[in-house]
Amino acid sequence: MDQTNFLPDSMTAPKRRFALSALNQRRWGNFRANKRAFWSLVILGTLYVVSLFAEFIANDRPIIVNYQGAYYFPIGNFYAETTFGGDFRTEAQYTDPVVQCLIRAGGSDFCFDDPAEATAQAETGIVDGAEITPGWMVWPPIPYSYDTVNDIGRAAPSPPDDRHLLGTDDTARDVLARVIYGFRLSISFAIVVTVLSSVIGVAAGAVQGYFGGVLDLLFQRVIELWNSVPSIYIIIIISSMVAMNFWLLVFLMTLFGWTGLVGVVRAEFLRALTFLPFIITGVIGSLAALDFLGFGLPSSAPSLGELTLQAKNNLQAPWLGFSAFFTFAIMLSLLVFIFEGVRDAFDPRKTFK
Repeated sequence: MDQTNFLPDSMTAPKRRFALSALNQRRWGNFRANKRAFWSLVILGTLYVVSLFAEFIANDRPIIVNYQGAYYFPIGNFYAETTFGGDFRTEAQYTDPVVQCLIRAGGSDFCFDDPAEATAQAETGIVDGAEITPGWMVWPPIPYSYDTVNDIGRAAPSPPDDRHLLGTDDTARDVLARVIYGFRLSISFAIVVTVLSSVIGVAAGAVQGYFGGVLDLLFQRVIELWNSVPSIYIIIIISSMVAMNFWLLVFLMTLFGWTGLVGVVRAEFLRALTFLPFIITGVIGSLAALDFLGFGLPSSAPSLGELTLQAKNNLQAPWLGFSAFFTFAIMLSLLVFIFEGVRDAFDPRKTFK
């Protein structure tokens, strides 16, 4: 006799991996019911995922190079100019007309004499009387990286045109490329600092709440002393002594930011979720403020705060200010809308109604 017919449904039904509990399903339903929060999450998530591939969207290196029938992928790989028939062992400058001619003309020496004519002849398959294998390149939609200094033929900063949709900054770098990379940098920086600060803060708060007594009292006094330290001034002093970089700034921001959740976790764990919006937006604001003051990331980094500083120093170039303002406004507004939905989703009055 088949004994499985007598087993309860809970034992015969296949278990689903990563299935949400009934409580979390109701929370997710509440979040989705908030259309503004849900679509803000979709928009921000899409923008961030797209920005993760910024090197394939805005770069001064081609995505694919076909040279003499062989394929090369310059993004993420080093190819010397000699690879394409050039003279130098340094990395090929793909925006150089000679290098572009060498790739298209199969390494013909005629490119050194007249690259424009050699490039035109390459389309026929014969260059300077010799048969060649024509090459080609596939470029990103924006053929400039965030640190590419462009030859714009006039004074910088230059207004928007068909080559630079948001214009250039005061060093002739493409503003749109810097906005794309700067958006990725700001969100990534905020995520890393928030996760590290939350892990440390939750652990410290849990230890205090669990053991209590003398340990809790001593920990509270240490946190009060630590909170009294002027973190911004400490970061400014350190940046004047050593060269600042992404991970050093992450370490310093985490070092002074982990105490924000300790008191909340010590009292109530779920209520700590309502503080995450303040931490993330505060981290983004702090990064922008430090970069604006010149004590954050290097000026060559694609920072939105540095773009704001350029807007302040170049009032005759309003496109710099508009680009920085709308990027900050859209990014922070989407974050606020998302966390409004998260707050409502975890509200017990709405979860258990």
